[in-house]
Amino acid sequence: MARKFRGSEEVKVDGKGRMSIPARFRRIFEAGDPDWSSAERTRMIVVYGPSSWKKLEFYTVRAAERIDEEIDRLPRGSQQRIWLETLMNGMATEAEIDTDGRLVLPQKLRDKAGLDEMAFFTSKGDFIEVWSPANYSEASGSLEEFMSQFPEDFDPRSFLAGGQAPDGAEG
Repeated sequence: MARKFRGSEEVKVDGKGRMSIPARFRRIFEAGDPDWSSAERTRMIVVYGPSSWKKLEFYTVRAAERIDEEIDRLPRGSQQRIWLETLMNGMATEAEIDTDGRLVLPQKLRDKAGLDEMAFFTSKGDFIEVWSPANYSEASGSLEEFMSQFPEDFDPRSFLAGGQAPDGAEG
């Protein structure tokens, strides 16, 4: 099983669109690039999505390949397949992390996500969401609203298979 991204971090974006990818995230992008070597740039996939998105999604090459394999199993011509192909391929681009650990994002992508001086990275397991800090703060309100329907001591791990929290306590 592929390593997962964990944690969140805010990074600076310079006037040329360069941002440093935190080392713990770079290691996962490197491990997820089948062609990577220490002398090479690390490849990744940036999904910028539809106009309504205020974020970018960064995937390892292997994670994007796994999604492509799942898409390929959908019926050719189905609306679900067309939508996913459009999102994951038509609204995406390949990018590279240079040997200094920096990624240069094109102006078009920085503008789309509202990335000016700072970018906020938040891990989602097999990918990273990249937001402007202001847009992330705004978007995280819907999760907080969902969470508010549960008691303070509710354990969300009870949503996992079996409906039991890891210690066996009911959720």
